[in-house]
This record gives sequence, C-alpha cells and structure tokens, in this order.
Amino acid sequence: TVTITARKNYYPDFHNYVNYFTYKIDTHNHVFILENIKPNMAQIRDIMEKNVITIEHNKTALDAARLISEKDVSFLVIMKDNSPVGVLSESDFVKRLAANDKKASDVIISEIMSSKFRWVEPETELEDAIQKMLNNNIRRLVILDDGKLVGVITQTDLTGFLRDKLLVDKTIQNIQKN
Repeated sequence: TVTITARKNYYPDFHNYVNYFTYKIDTHNHVFILENIKPNMAQIRDIMEKNVITIEHNKTALDAARLISEKDVSFLVIMKDNSPVGVLSESDFVKRLAANDKKASDVIISEIMSSKFRWVEPETELEDAIQKMLNNNIRRLVILDDGKLVGVITQTDLTGFLRDKLLVDKTIQNIQKN
C-alpha cells in the first residue's frame, strides 16, 4: 500500500499537485505505478489562498485591526471600487499608527496602508513568485487576474507547499527504488 498525504485542510487544492506526476493503480495486483514525473514546479494558482480578507479603503484603522483580529490573519487587501489599491499588514500598524501615537479610530486605512504592493498572476511559476518576494524583501503577494483580485500567497503558504512537495518527492524516490 502506498499512501501520499497532505494537509488537506491547510491546502484544499493540494489535489492539483497530483498533476506533477502521472500514475496508474493496478487494482488487480494492488500496485501503484509511477509513469512519469514532470520536472516543472507548480504555478501560483495551485497553492494561492482564494478566500482573501479585504476591507474598503475608507474604513478606519480600528475597523481593520478588529477584522485582522477576528479573522486571525496578518494582513488585509485594501479595496476601492472592487479593485485592490493596497495592503495593510500588522507591521503597518506598528510603523504608521502606534509608533506615531495615533488613535486607530481617527485614522483612515488609506493613510497607513502600503499602496505599492507587489502582485503576480495565477499562471506565474512558483520559482518566479519566490524570487519576486526575495528581491523585494516582502512576505506576501497579491494575485491578480486581469486586474481582479483572485488570491494571495504568503511565505507561510510557500513554506508549507515546499515542505509537502519535498515529502511527496521523497515518497516517489522511495517507490522508484522498490
């Protein structure tokens, strides 16, 4: 019996990873046969978080802080007219609000958000997204498809996916040895 597992609750689209190798299961002999392992890595669409927590640009920093706390996330995508106009992270609160001794209920999100956010498309290769994050010293990317917000990806998402990929690759290597 061969079992390949992933944290399905953490990666609901993990089944997409199966696209990176082809296999067949011989039910008569109960054998799992690897036929081809594709050398390329995933695209961002395979692992991005599609349920993005957003807030309108004209809300207060207090509204944003409450939403971050309620949803247990580290950042929000700021929207204006159904388009992303910025991101607001926990560090933005520290640098632009707390460090300046501002009252959260008196500050509009657009005053403290990062408007120069980085983004990629769903078809972006994982390696390119990682390189973009490293080059820009950022922890998250917004995913846009034709200018529309379709997802986000964080360092945590990438680390988890790469960990799972290593586990699957190791399992495949062990199967091929036998």
